[in-house]
Amino acid sequence: MKESAELFKLLSVDKRIEIIELLKKDAMSVNALADALGITQSAVSQHLRVLKSAGLVKDERHGYWIYYSLNRDTLEKCRGRLNRICTCGCSGGHVDIKRPHKRITVPK
Repeated sequence: MKESAELFKLLSVDKRIEIIELLKKDAMSVNALADALGITQSAVSQHLRVLKSAGLVKDERHGYWIYYSLNRDTLEKCRGRLNRICTCGCSGGHVDIKRPHKRITVPK
């Protein structure tokens, strides 16, 4: 359970999600990611270090450049964890929140 909590904690940073979205399309260098995200190369490198330590991202050197790509097996395990957590059937519309004297329907 602690492993899942740590995973969701590191994925709670928007830029890390954006990096994952970009890497779903193709492997990219730090420079290319920095340009696409509009942040510094140093910031990208720090996010990649966190993602790599969690096993979500892997790197491969091609000459002078290092290209980062998704570890799709680990990403699939993350999806599986989330699916196991979310088994309430809430994916189809509204979630009802019951309060002592009120019932509120909240759109997703």
